[in-house]
Amino acid sequence: MTGPGIDLELSRAVHTSAIVIGPYLSERASLHDGVANVRGAAARLDEAVGLTRAIDLSIAASLAVTLNQIRPATFIGKGKVEEVAALVKESGAELVVFDCALAPAQQRNLEKALNAKVIDRTGLILEIFGRRARTREGVLQVELAHLAYQKSRLVRSWTHLERQRGGFGFLGGPGETQIEADRRLIQERIQRLEKDIESVKRTRGLHRSSRREVPYPIVALVGYTNAGKSTLFNLLTRADALAKDMLFATLDPTLRAAQLPHGARIMLSDTVGFISDLPTMLVSAFRATLEEVIEANVILHIRDIAHEDTQAQSADVEVVLDELGVSAESRAGMIEVWNKADLLPDDARERVRAMAGARPAGHRPLLISSITGEGVDGLLAAIENRLASGHPQFKVRVPPEDGQGLAWLHDTVEVMSRKTGRTGITTMSVRVAPHQLDRFRARFPKAAAEA
Repeated sequence: MTGPGIDLELSRAVHTSAIVIGPYLSERASLHDGVANVRGAAARLDEAVGLTRAIDLSIAASLAVTLNQIRPATFIGKGKVEEVAALVKESGAELVVFDCALAPAQQRNLEKALNAKVIDRTGLILEIFGRRARTREGVLQVELAHLAYQKSRLVRSWTHLERQRGGFGFLGGPGETQIEADRRLIQERIQRLEKDIESVKRTRGLHRSSRREVPYPIVALVGYTNAGKSTLFNLLTRADALAKDMLFATLDPTLRAAQLPHGARIMLSDTVGFISDLPTMLVSAFRATLEEVIEANVILHIRDIAHEDTQAQSADVEVVLDELGVSAESRAGMIEVWNKADLLPDDARERVRAMAGARPAGHRPLLISSITGEGVDGLLAAIENRLASGHPQFKVRVPPEDGQGLAWLHDTVEVMSRKTGRTGITTMSVRVAPHQLDRFRARFPKAAAEA
């Protein structure tokens, strides 16, 4: 999805000045409302600025606002509205991003008071997803989510009925007249999208069925956005998926084959990054996109261990996995991967290693760097061992004339060791997946089971 339309939108965004406002409840107010957030205001605001930069906006200013309570009309108090209005006037900003979920009336009231376009966190994330989507499924899912969001507010940010380009154009578009002219068009478009998505789901189901016939186990990478999943994915698969130091660099699912140390092949799935306060309609809309996670044999939870909010990010990933229906049993078998070790100073690295070592055996996180490759061999071995649980091991003797048998073993099972004697007989220790047992026993009936 490139071309003059995209270029125009990007150039317009680059020249659009934005102010980012982080209206966060004070710790006392949060505890009173039962919505305590373990992140600090500075870290939350920094993430909101990163999200805003992800769609190429120019940041004129950012401001954290501490709230004792949420105001029904404008979310923040009158005095803070006046302060932000003065900041907008002084900076000449055209757009104000609020790092919270605004009600439609709050958004409209703020636009009048600030004399600038206002979007909230949900609208901002939808804009990013609209810019990043590339596959037909991704575009459909994002548009459905965006329509569900806009249906309640119908402000001038909407351009769906005329647009054939990326992004969702809050910076321009046909204006309010078209939107208000016919609500029915939105509902009709939603219904058509839902039918198209059902068709895509059926197609994905067929693809999954064909993969099961191979069948390779699926290893899914999940984690907070910008945790380094795509960089690790590229390292393990020698692929070239988009990997940037950018929030939501990956949106559409990517599936590639990778090889484990003893020859077994897996399908590695890179997924969209999770984030705190992920819009509900996006969790629902992308359920089909994340089915590889739900059906995965092994889940790798990639964490940016160098990030100051790594613990809070981990908790957010757990919440989204809950919402996706990934069972507690599946999560119990998840391998936790502490990425970006290369960004840790020596003393911090030792502390992190000690923390990992204090976990129970079998549940210890693996410290790696997807940039330098540190710890990746250990990660591959851990994946292999997890997948091999319940796979019996055999000793096989292959005569020198059975070259086809040797090739079959290397292609079909995991070869743990191999030694060829003076007589030319090759003795191999192999590990066999349950679905290959019958074929293996038929091909090598004299193979002896190992303890």
